Amino acid sequence: MQQPRPALPHPWRLLALLVLSIFINYIDRANLAVAAEDLSRDLMLRPSQLGLLLSAFFWTYAAFQLVAGWLVDRYNVFWVYGIGFFVWSLATGLTGTVNGFAMLFALRLVLGMGESVAYPAYSRILASGFPEKHHGFCNAAIDAGSKLGPALGTLIGGLIVAAAGWRSLFFILGGSALLWLIPWFVSIPKNLPARAPEAVGGPRFLDIMKRREVWGTFVGLFAINWSWYFMITWLPYYLRAARGFTQAEMAVFGSVPFWCIAASSVTFGWLSDRLIAGGLSVSTVRRGFAAGGLISAGMLMLPVALVASGRTALVLLTIATGLFGMCTSNIWAITQRLAGPSAAGKWTGAQNAFGNLAGVFGPWLTGVLVERTGSYVSAFALVSVVLVSGAISFLVLIPRLDPVVWPER
Repeated sequence: MQQPRPALPHPWRLLALLVLSIFINYIDRANLAVAAEDLSRDLMLRPSQLGLLLSAFFWTYAAFQLVAGWLVDRYNVFWVYGIGFFVWSLATGLTGTVNGFAMLFALRLVLGMGESVAYPAYSRILASGFPEKHHGFCNAAIDAGSKLGPALGTLIGGLIVAAAGWRSLFFILGGSALLWLIPWFVSIPKNLPARAPEAVGGPRFLDIMKRREVWGTFVGLFAINWSWYFMITWLPYYLRAARGFTQAEMAVFGSVPFWCIAASSVTFGWLSDRLIAGGLSVSTVRRGFAAGGLISAGMLMLPVALVASGRTALVLLTIATGLFGMCTSNIWAITQRLAGPSAAGKWTGAQNAFGNLAGVFGPWLTGVLVERTGSYVSAFALVSVVLVSGAISFLVLIPRLDPVVWPER
């Protein structure tokens, strides 16, 4: 049985801080891609080594999702999240001190451990503290923050690298991010128990993994992440190495797709809530947006690599990311509705663990394909195939979005 939802004090202030935190989160995970060419030259890294470094973050990020999901469902989610934020910000700052592959690889692993708590915490907070009628917008706002991170990170980070070098980028990002902890610990509810009220009687991981709908969300997120991580890890390098953009041009034009997806995510998240409020079923709207966004974006990804003009490629990619926002604005609202407050953390953790296998293998495999073929065509083709597969999973494995009734324990 689900417990009554306690009202959160200042819920919209907390939402604003969550949006800001995911903005910082994605700047920190994408900053290596922004500094990739200069850093690779200074540390004498091969493309396959760079691909391994870009993947290393996801090894621990995916592996620790189950731990993070268990922690946020069992203990005070606000404190758990604050600790994780501190860990990943510290790892970002220390990256500016690296002098070789091994140290950089280790810090990317620590970064992944700290950031693993983010999405389980978001789902736990939204599912237990915000009503269903706001889930589309709240998730879209957080998703927009995740897209604005790479947008501004590519723009400002690229300019910092061009002006002051890649080490300064990591020092500035890591140090300034720690300031977020001050308003967070001031704003969080003060009277919540150390142990979450739903910790007793909630479903076990085994109960969750038996559900067919779970695997639909798993495969769908894997497809989303494959495309998304391809963009945040390889797009800056692609624009410079394959399309001939300068560092400054990459910083400006390379941020455009991320701005577009942020705007589209908020727009489609708001629209999905309005359509549901207007009488359309939750199942029709959220599944339709998720599958439709993946299919339409997938159809445009391969032409990006085939056109001769770099500017035309960027236009196609921007349109694809705009359509991609249909899906990203609704993916977590789907999970939160199905799971409910008692299982949102565990389900999200397991889903993120599976979905981020795309980050484990995707950036590395892209590096291998580019190194062996000398072009990006096969990498973009693979993105298209994976996106369409994700759309099929939402339609076939999730027939309806009815909240799951969990067995009592």
